[in-house]
Amino acid sequence: MYRQLEPTLMNHCLRLFIVSCGCLFSLLSPTLGRAEAPSDSVHTLREVVVTARTLSRDVIPAQSLTGRDLQRLSAVSVADALRFFAGIQIKDYGGVGGLKTVNIRSMGSQHVGVFYDGLQLGNAQNGQIDLGRFSLDNMESVSIYNGQKSSILQPAKNYASASALYMTTRRPSFEGAKQDNLKVSLKVGSFSTLNPSVLWEHRLSRSVDLSVSSEYMYTTGRYRFRYRKKDGYDTTAIRHNGDVRALRAEVGLFGRIAEGDWKAKAYLYNSQRGYPGAFVREEPGKFRHEDRQWDNNFLLQGSLRKAFSPRYTALFSAKYAFDYLHYLSDPRLDVTTMYVNNHYYQQEGYISSAHDLTLTEAGHLALSNDIQWNTLRADLYNFAYPTRLSVLTALATDWSLGGLKAQASLLHTYIHDWAKSLDQVAPSKQEWTPTIVLSYKPFPSVVDLALRGFYKRIFRMPTFNDLYYTFIGNKYLKPEYTTQYDLGLVYTKDWGQGIFRHLELQVDGYLNYVDDKIIAMPTSNQFQWTMVNLGHVRIRGIDVSLESALNLGAFTTSARLTYTYQRAQDLTDPSDSYYGDQIPYIPWHSGSAILAFAWRGWDVNYSFIYTGERYNASANIRENHVQPWYTHDLSLSRSFKLYDNTFRLAAEVNNLLNQQYEVVRSYPMPGTSVKLKLEWLL
Repeated sequence: MYRQLEPTLMNHCLRLFIVSCGCLFSLLSPTLGRAEAPSDSVHTLREVVVTARTLSRDVIPAQSLTGRDLQRLSAVSVADALRFFAGIQIKDYGGVGGLKTVNIRSMGSQHVGVFYDGLQLGNAQNGQIDLGRFSLDNMESVSIYNGQKSSILQPAKNYASASALYMTTRRPSFEGAKQDNLKVSLKVGSFSTLNPSVLWEHRLSRSVDLSVSSEYMYTTGRYRFRYRKKDGYDTTAIRHNGDVRALRAEVGLFGRIAEGDWKAKAYLYNSQRGYPGAFVREEPGKFRHEDRQWDNNFLLQGSLRKAFSPRYTALFSAKYAFDYLHYLSDPRLDVTTMYVNNHYYQQEGYISSAHDLTLTEAGHLALSNDIQWNTLRADLYNFAYPTRLSVLTALATDWSLGGLKAQASLLHTYIHDWAKSLDQVAPSKQEWTPTIVLSYKPFPSVVDLALRGFYKRIFRMPTFNDLYYTFIGNKYLKPEYTTQYDLGLVYTKDWGQGIFRHLELQVDGYLNYVDDKIIAMPTSNQFQWTMVNLGHVRIRGIDVSLESALNLGAFTTSARLTYTYQRAQDLTDPSDSYYGDQIPYIPWHSGSAILAFAWRGWDVNYSFIYTGERYNASANIRENHVQPWYTHDLSLSRSFKLYDNTFRLAAEVNNLLNQQYEVVRSYPMPGTSVKLKLEWLL
């Protein structure tokens, strides 16, 4: 039955996908059938590159760091840059090589869709994407969207998350008659860090550009930290087994066609790292862990966007991903652990078609259809070997009337799983989820002030680990729902001259609910746990973001300030002693500041991050209290030219005051560290 059902359902889904691609073509067939009148002559225009500050035009709350702002930060990976966004919590399990995940507005990391050049990254096994593996070396922008991206011409998967992180890599750009760009950089720093990288861009033809990027990173991950034990000793220890060897390589093709463009990318990441683990040992000096992990990640993806007429635009996307993970825990090296030597193999195939129809000058209608296929294989006892087929269809509309702009979308999701045997497989699921977005400019001709709000209900499916992990998974789990309400304003002002050049203020208040939260619960045997739907969380918060820029002749300065207040309460069971308490690791107050100064080729950048008090467990009691932490970072850089080459030297000091802190309990973070960077641009 298992093998008979799969082809039938797949054929049905493929027919649905093909029909959806053609349905809007038929609406416009008279228009598409017309040929353009030939022109009398052909004129060749030289390419002109225009650069300017992009004003915030997003209907729903969004935050971005782009170009030079990313370059100035004392950040190694995308996870480091995200710390400067309002409403964001980064879980960092210790140092350069530790796992790093993002949590937006306290809804959980698995509710964050992570998109790389427009397509979502997947992890059907546990739903988490390690942001530590994505470098800023070739990144053009990093953006956070609460709810979803404002554009309605996008794949259906882009509607399917409570919030979204978009990473956009650099697209080749050539000045004048140049055919090549080359950037070579070398970073060295504390903990024996060595990080060379190269980026080469080449114009293959008038319509096709090539980009090749590669990076290697090595670090021992050894750093000193202070260890404290209640009524015991206070000493300095060294973090061991935190070494990382990682290689990233990317090849991208970018093409231009009549009324459209296309891009294709191949991504490879290979790493070997140690997991130093939590420092919870009772005896001094017994802190060493020996767990190891090997990762191989391969991604091949592409997309094509084309306007077939003034009224109709289509976007087609496809992706294939293969992920291999090997985890080893050997009691011969660490007697406190049990023997684990597991290998996991994931595959994902994905195709999407999205269509945008212009109904009037003020109204658009979009239809998107996605099909996704996931498999997981592992060498575990009695493993289920699950396969999942996901079919998503989104209908969206966008209307503008004077100062009012409205968007609405309805997403249908159908999930069907297969497993090794029928008694292991979870039931099929299908859901309808809506989103409504409103933005209003009360004084469009006087001031750039907009009021905005949105409502969104969405869910995340239980992961393969939730459903099928041996002795733990529960195939009857329900999806985990989120409901979001947001009301805010954005004010933007740009001055063409004078001292003050730019000001932008965003303020948003929000109310979120997470229902049927999936948590692990012990069974009759304390050594065997299972996953159940028990959790209910209410989150109330305020995000504030302020940006400004000033110009005093040769001296320029910019500032970016953020502040977040969150009250995230566990309302699962009124009989629990911790009912109404703040959920683990969510601070009441947090904020950041970035100050940048530039003068005649010199750049000085100061950044500050603050995370207030919080608790590391559901019960808000003294034993679970986690102290606030803050860090100061400082960088100095200088750019200069030598013949036709541009060089940039930079020095960075992170955690300037040697703050001893933990983002996650028992995972100490590094103290003061330094880094030197040399860039050569040709």
